[in-house]
Amino acid sequence: MPGGFGGSPFGGGFDFMFTLVPIIIGIGFVVVIGGIVFNGARYMKNASAPKESVYARVVAKRMDVRTHTHHQPHGAGDHVHTSRSSRTHYFITLEFENGERREYLDVKGLYGLVVEGDEGYAAVQGDWIVAFERGAARPI
Repeated sequence: MPGGFGGSPFGGGFDFMFTLVPIIIGIGFVVVIGGIVFNGARYMKNASAPKESVYARVVAKRMDVRTHTHHQPHGAGDHVHTSRSSRTHYFITLEFENGERREYLDVKGLYGLVVEGDEGYAAVQGDWIVAFERGAARPI
């Protein structure tokens, strides 16, 4: 009976919101924690991988810039402080003697030190490039 005892004064949608909102918050929590665990596992995999020295040619370089905007209330009233932050990841693609190409994350600041076409020995560790020695003699 609408409006009588036991009925919700806010209508049937109110109960639905008390069910839906915790589910959405739970899904968000799982996604954030899952992302942290995934990135941590990937970091540990790369950090524990053996370093390999391979002869290669630099065939491409690229940047991945991610910008985040933060809005925070500031003081009384409707004033909102907005700040932006960005993070840039640098990638270097190497081509090996067998024709295979692979892209590596630059974790040692090599991006500005190499140019496309450079040949030499690259030290790679998992998905990271950690060193590049240009102009080294080509192996026989």
